[in-house]
Order: sequence, then C-alpha cells, then structure tokens
Amino acid sequence: MLTPLPLGAIAPWAAFFGVLMLVLLYFVGAEQGATAVVSGEGVHEWVHDARHLLGFPCH
Repeated sequence: MLTPLPLGAIAPWAAFFGVLMLVLLYFVGAEQGATAVVSGEGVHEWVHDARHLLGFPCH
C-alpha cells in the first residue's frame, strides 16, 4: 500500500521546479530583447526552435 507524502516534503521541490520553469520560460520567450541578460545571439540560436514550437515570435 502506498503512503501519501506530506505537503511539507513536496513544497520545496515544487517551488524549486516552478522557479526553474519560469527561468526556462524567460530564456525561451523573452531573452534577446530589451531585458536581455546575455548579450549577443548565442541564447537566441540555442532556443530558436523552442520559440517557434511554443509560438513565440522571434523574427
């Protein structure tokens, strides 16, 4: 029989992965704009196909 995990054990991992997903979404969707963290076209080229897959315009 499976025992349920307490919410206190799951919450830190959920917060960590939530922040990680927000950072990933930023780099895929908004990097190389007015709020660019990394200069140049490197990040844009690495996430170019992901932008099109998720419907973000980039050119």
